[in-house]
Amino acid sequence: MSHRLIPLSGTKEEIYKQLLPQLRCLVEDEDSHIANLANITAALKSTLGFFWVGFYLVDGPWLVLGPFQGEPACTRIAYGKGVCGKAWELSSALVVDDVDKFEGHIACSAKSRSEIVVPVIKNNKVIAVIDVDSEQLAAFDDVDLHYLTEIARLVAGLPGL
Repeated sequence: MSHRLIPLSGTKEEIYKQLLPQLRCLVEDEDSHIANLANITAALKSTLGFFWVGFYLVDGPWLVLGPFQGEPACTRIAYGKGVCGKAWELSSALVVDDVDKFEGHIACSAKSRSEIVVPVIKNNKVIAVIDVDSEQLAAFDDVDLHYLTEIARLVAGLPGL
């Protein structure tokens, strides 16, 4: 089934509020988690203009690159390493205003300046993370944290994950 996103406008919070029900509609009839994650990343990139947005999926001791939008990225991240691995280890979201000041940051792109990583938790276990990068310092705030956490909850309920 094909879905079209309605053009969104307003503040960042208003855009997220309009986007969430559209994401739910986009994934409700699809059983492929790959297709759903791909559409979620495309919707986030196209509506919010992120430099890079994607998913890393837990596979043993690794986060393995999943569907994303943006420049090529690191394919594997070890548990506890970088912002993504640390968010996985802590089972908690991380907002990094300046990635150059984050000890152990993994620079997949020199253009990335700030980052937010939100774990996807299912049955009290991290199964993936949502990773979003910006070319601007301090690009992410409590609005991003709130709505990306809502999106992570949506993802946790998808079939196949």
